[in-house]
Amino acid sequence: MPKRVISPTARSHAISRLAKAGVCLPRFAELSDPTTMAPEVIEHLAATDPNAPEPWNLWRINWYNPLSVQQLASGEKARSQVGQALANHDSQPGSHSGVEPAERGALAHCGASARGLKRGSTPAAPSPLNPGQVFVSVPDHVVLPEELTGVKAKIVVALGDRFPMIGAHKVLPAYACLVTRLVAGKFDPMTQRAVWPSTGNYARGGIAISRILGCRGVAVLPAGMSKERFDWLESWVADPADIVRTPGSESNVKEIYDACARLAADPDNVILNQFSEMPNYVAHYAVTGPALQAIFADLEHSEEGLRLRAFVSASGSSGTLGAGDYLKERHGSLTAVIEALECPTLLYNGYGEHNIQGIGDKHVPLIHNVMGTDVVMAISDRSTDALDAVFALPEGRSLLANRCVSEAILKSLDSFGLSSIANILGSIKLAKAFALGPKDVIVTVATDSARMYSSERPERLGKLGLGGPAGSELDTSWPRHRPADELARSEQLARLVGEHLDGVRTDHFLELKAIDKKRIFNLGYFTWVEQQGVTLEEFEARRDPSWWVEQRAQAVLWDEQISELNAAVSAAH
Repeated sequence: MPKRVISPTARSHAISRLAKAGVCLPRFAELSDPTTMAPEVIEHLAATDPNAPEPWNLWRINWYNPLSVQQLASGEKARSQVGQALANHDSQPGSHSGVEPAERGALAHCGASARGLKRGSTPAAPSPLNPGQVFVSVPDHVVLPEELTGVKAKIVVALGDRFPMIGAHKVLPAYACLVTRLVAGKFDPMTQRAVWPSTGNYARGGIAISRILGCRGVAVLPAGMSKERFDWLESWVADPADIVRTPGSESNVKEIYDACARLAADPDNVILNQFSEMPNYVAHYAVTGPALQAIFADLEHSEEGLRLRAFVSASGSSGTLGAGDYLKERHGSLTAVIEALECPTLLYNGYGEHNIQGIGDKHVPLIHNVMGTDVVMAISDRSTDALDAVFALPEGRSLLANRCVSEAILKSLDSFGLSSIANILGSIKLAKAFALGPKDVIVTVATDSARMYSSERPERLGKLGLGGPAGSELDTSWPRHRPADELARSEQLARLVGEHLDGVRTDHFLELKAIDKKRIFNLGYFTWVEQQGVTLEEFEARRDPSWWVEQRAQAVLWDEQISELNAAVSAAH
């Protein structure tokens, strides 16, 4: 698989822009294992606000960030700090991205990082060492107890809200999709704009990466997504016009594609479509997969005889499913995909609307390795809405505490957004379907936290019969707003727990046979060949498992290109 520079001019412009901004790019191997990062990187990170638009924060785009990153990401103070930083940086003459150059020590490290990568090496599972206090030794995760899940299998949730700047793991594929273009001369930061189509978090990640790398970023997302997403975007974009609102909400991916088609008419707009960009899949294979493996290895140290049985994740762009392929290669684990029952495209060729924000639907992403998928299941947004209320309200947590759910687990519920709750429910459903026992481990991810949806909670509470004045913020850390009949409210929460947590069933669950995989694969034809212009040959190549193995190997080649670009950036300074 030869390395190619598509446009030497674009690559030269990227070198100039990165040198001006003081950027040194981390390799995927370093994001997979932070213990391989140079000591000077760790020193700079220790002095850098994890949620500021600073180049050093590119090195934090991994699963090893501590809780402090998530804590700093919340509140008006953090938004104010970002806004002030961007205002200050935008005042610099000639600033395109709004990001002030980092300390030039980054460029010194760039020269050093160009060495030491051996061709043919692959990202290793992370070392159990802790480099200082910047990173944790094992990715932050929660092992949900039987008292909460009702199943004996261990459900392990990796926490994505520890990622910097956006508090969601989508900043990882955003980094991968833009950087792999920059190093190959496929994107000119001086003339082109990076367009980030998304239902929320990927667009936020793209805007953050664009600013740091000195590129113009444009977010394209449905107008019906959460207020928190738009508040964040408005504080980060260079121009309010760089937020493009499309009709609808989570289910309206086609409308996003239509907007991108209009933007693509201008050759200066480069569409970084997460549903078709292979770096999205490869980054999760190379970085998320080893992180989940490290979590499982840590569990094995404390308990013998554990079996990693499955990786469970909502479909979304399907990038995160790359981690499932990593685990399957090493453990023979199942890869199980969740979608909304209200829009069961993979399960029933269905359509509809739902509110499990961030999981996408109505099509099969081009980067979904369908032939490597083992299970498809559906979770209702009625369940995710109900459990969001249970997890957030003091009365709901009291119910769980009465079931002997520990205080530590109760506090971790803040890290579960709507799609995270769907992943947990899907894991419970799978454990019941296969009658898994106490030595069986199911791994899943919490993409983002509950705080991304707090503005919508009052409306959802009203629909659930739980009261709460419109516009109020209801969470464990906020003032308590209760209806007049507190007993009725507690009883309603207990009913929700019984129906949507204890009552998880194995319906709308399909263990895929060859004919099922063929059906789902073929369904993608209508989106990608007929509508998006992918050639039939390119589309069909994805049936072959060896094609996916070749894609995964690109991580090593990209790391070589990153090292070469870093060396050029250092020399240009």
